[in-house]
Amino acid sequence: MKFSAQIAALSAVAIAASPATAAEHATMSPAAQETLKTYIAADARPAKQKARDQYRRPFETLDFCGVEPEMIVVEIWPGGQGGWYRKILEPFITENGGQYHPVRSRSGFPAEKLADIPYDEADMVLVFRAHGFMIYKEPAQTHVNEVFSMLKPGGTLCIVDHAGDEAIPQDPKGENGYVNESHFEMLAEKAGFVQVAKSEHNRNPKDTKDYPRGVWSLPPTLSGSMPMSKERKKYLEIGESDRFTHKYVKPAAQ
Repeated sequence: MKFSAQIAALSAVAIAASPATAAEHATMSPAAQETLKTYIAADARPAKQKARDQYRRPFETLDFCGVEPEMIVVEIWPGGQGGWYRKILEPFITENGGQYHPVRSRSGFPAEKLADIPYDEADMVLVFRAHGFMIYKEPAQTHVNEVFSMLKPGGTLCIVDHAGDEAIPQDPKGENGYVNESHFEMLAEKAGFVQVAKSEHNRNPKDTKDYPRGVWSLPPTLSGSMPMSKERKKYLEIGESDRFTHKYVKPAAQ
């Protein structure tokens, strides 16, 4: 069965159960949901970033993750102050009683412990399209193990990333920017995580994942195609990449 047919058979917002109990998968409280909506709609967010909401679905994603504003939240490689999710998350959390801790790409993570990160205390770690897990110097497993060490027992890892073609073995260097779901599930399990749920709301069945410049051929990068060209029109019609959305917990101490 072709990839597009497989995805078409899935519900756009289906959440799959896992061996963990249903009680462990909690969406945001109604009060937090309403507060989040105000930050997503805020004038402080650039119009260019808001235009991508149709692809990145910040409300649905953060609701699925179960972020609450009073939490201690770590975001891996969010970009600078203008980072796409950071622009929403940082004020949402810090202005409402929580703590937001960004892990910069040049911080030394995962090779060294970071002085400004609350290891063993974070309620949640968020990873949004940080495909550097597959292409930077440290082994992918080292990254996931280090995320595990940041969380308190019972803490949550929520990840959204470019979903690779499961019919093709994972490229260990991740040169096309895609990460196979099954590969990340293996990494998470080895680190000690238990999968709670997965969501289909960031899926894009139009993404065939076979482009000259990998995922970067698609919006927003549009690498390798000229404005007004047939190629550019094709990639714009496809939209942003197909993405898996997973939620894991660090088991509570026995």
